[in-house]
Amino acid sequence: MKIIAINGSHRKGKNTAALLNNVLEEAATLGATTELLELTDFNIKFCISCNKCLGKPQCSITDDDMAAVGNKLLAADGIVLGSPVYWSNVTALMKNFMDRTRYLHMIKNLLAGKVGAAITNSGLRHGGQEATLKIMEYFLQGHGLHLADTRDPEGTIMSAGVTGSLMADFKDDKVIWRRSATDDELTVTACKQLGRNMVKLIEQLNK
Repeated sequence: MKIIAINGSHRKGKNTAALLNNVLEEAATLGATTELLELTDFNIKFCISCNKCLGKPQCSITDDDMAAVGNKLLAADGIVLGSPVYWSNVTALMKNFMDRTRYLHMIKNLLAGKVGAAITNSGLRHGGQEATLKIMEYFLQGHGLHLADTRDPEGTIMSAGVTGSLMADFKDDKVIWRRSATDDELTVTACKQLGRNMVKLIEQLNK
């Protein structure tokens, strides 16, 4: 079982990567092979809307890294996307990645049947996390993936998804900031539950 994470943050190895790693580390404890892909490491050009992928499942752009990333998507059993919130939306890096997966979708959903999930985080407590999460989940559903959630089937419902925040509190007219998204125990708990749920759903689908 292989689960990969795609980090759309422009800041490699920071908060979004830390949250994704919590998901992957928990999945690894249950036997999954994992890999984190930082989009900042890849040269992925813009979609030029040539529409050649309407005729065959292949992108006309061949002089960048998208084919290598696409092959990793095809080889994975689970895909988790991560993006910080930029104006209640994903980052430009994540959106460009999404656009360039069009060749995996137009003729046939080549990623269909895999398990998908998404995480996001923002500076503010209510900084557009839910909208950003839904954008990534809608993208995954469009590709035919089965979405995993953060619900603990044997515990209390604590979160409807991984929607982290660096804003810890507000007291005496001052914001109290967390130093890291992983300082929020609820967010970390949700990440770990998501990792467990992804493994469980992949196992159920592969029976």
